Amino acid sequence: MPRAYSRRALLGALGAFGASAALAGCKGDNGFPPDSGSAASPTSSQRGGGLLAVQAAPGSSSPSPPPTRTVHAATGPVQVPAAPRRVVVLGTAELDSALALGFTPVGAARPAFDRGLPDYYPTGWLSPVRQVGVVGTPDLAAIKRLRPDVILSSRSVDGTRFQQLSAIAPTVLTETTGASWKQDFQLHAQALDAQSVADAITSAYQGHVREVTAALGGPGATHRQQISVVRFVQDQSPSVIAAHSFLGVLLADVQLGRPAAQNAPTESVPLPTTDQLDAADGTTILYSTYGDPAKAQTNEVLNSSAWKNLAAVKAGRAHAVDDQLWNQGVGYLGSDLILAQLRRYLGG
Repeated sequence: MPRAYSRRALLGALGAFGASAALAGCKGDNGFPPDSGSAASPTSSQRGGGLLAVQAAPGSSSPSPPPTRTVHAATGPVQVPAAPRRVVVLGTAELDSALALGFTPVGAARPAFDRGLPDYYPTGWLSPVRQVGVVGTPDLAAIKRLRPDVILSSRSVDGTRFQQLSAIAPTVLTETTGASWKQDFQLHAQALDAQSVADAITSAYQGHVREVTAALGGPGATHRQQISVVRFVQDQSPSVIAAHSFLGVLLADVQLGRPAAQNAPTESVPLPTTDQLDAADGTTILYSTYGDPAKAQTNEVLNSSAWKNLAAVKAGRAHAVDDQLWNQGVGYLGSDLILAQLRRYLGG
């Protein structure tokens, strides 16, 4: 499976629809996202000088407080810096958003069963980022040491820690992650004062979706496909990814058909046993593993007669995909790579 995708692969489709120039304008001179604490951050070029530094008025004994903006998050209105620089992200969706918007976070939480942060980004993009614990159990002391001016997460993950996080820095929470990824991205853009970049990225994504749909034969042909997505997760039963999920939304954007069991209005549907895999079949199966394959039943299922007898498997149309991208790449950078891979897997 591919790892450490090139910048060209990551942003190639965005460039084809005119957004790469917008992204380049908010990256450093080397094409990489600048450190959020550097003068090369996206908003610094718009304002010049220090982003949060405010000169004291003549005769004043102390500087005025930094200017702020109000962001309406899942927890209500939050006052964030007018020009944030030091961002901490506590989930992979927030990480994807920050990088897409031109910010390299000073800190990020990693998924529990991974040794590090998702590695579908180009080499070097994450090297300045400090790890601050695990998604769902972040290290509050480590976050505080990084002196963030904005923290991004979701209420479903960090709602119980909202007050503790807010005591460190203004904390902007979306309600959840996954199926709401597009709306969540817009809130992240508001929190980071990067709406113009967000507009370019969403426009480019729509163009890429149209291109991939056309390459696969148009809506009529894509509807006839039955795309099955299977996920193996350590210490859990295997499941299929359903409609109310990040991937469910992305596949629907390309107007790809799904097996009936995977059109459920939920995030996923468990597969009952390794002997009953009909819900996993389709014209194409895409499967991934999060964690230890032995503890996720990956090997058990793939070696079973039930799996080998699925129509897609017998036809050679079952493909292993990178879980860090396909299930943790919740955002526009991840979706851009997934669209390119979908086109290749489906023959477009």
